[in-house]
Amino acid sequence: MVPDHWAPIAVMARQQGWSRTETIRAAVGAGTGHVTSTLVLGLIVWLAGIAVVKRFGGWIEIVSSAALIGFGGWIALSSLLEMRHEAMHRHQHEHGHPHTHEHDHAHERRGRTALLLILGSSPMIEGLPAFFAAGRHGSGLIVLMSVVFAASTIATYVVFCSVSAAGLQRLSLGPLERYGEVLSGAIIAAVGLVFWIWPGL
Repeated sequence: MVPDHWAPIAVMARQQGWSRTETIRAAVGAGTGHVTSTLVLGLIVWLAGIAVVKRFGGWIEIVSSAALIGFGGWIALSSLLEMRHEAMHRHQHEHGHPHTHEHDHAHERRGRTALLLILGSSPMIEGLPAFFAAGRHGSGLIVLMSVVFAASTIATYVVFCSVSAAGLQRLSLGPLERYGEVLSGAIIAAVGLVFWIWPGL
């Protein structure tokens, strides 16, 4: 339920006008990546020892936060540059550039893919001790915990992303709407910065 997992998806869904289905698909993708990265890390730690988590766990959180900051900054800056380019182009020519629509779709697809990779590759390190504690009760319990963890995580992503995106769709920014993508990037970067400064939130 931590906002750095779902808030960037809700913000992007609102800004790019994703349908409910697209938002749910993105949430399932990010949730599946989160579950997979957590379980793979758990397997690595189980094989290599708990010292690996103590040594590198903090770095994973820092890299995830830095990736969100970088992604948000990239969205905001590229949007500002695109707005400037479009303003110059409109000033020079009366009609818009014929390839803008196609460029926008490619830009949106790249942004969605990058966001899902960033969110999906961030494992839940704080949940690993529960798996280790259950390990002494046999592999059956580990499998059951993995299934419950996967189902509850993906369901949480879907609920939080779809409800938040629907709420944001109803929000009108008035004249700021023109800068919606810039604001979206800034919000995503701010979420990353908050969780970099306070990783325990």
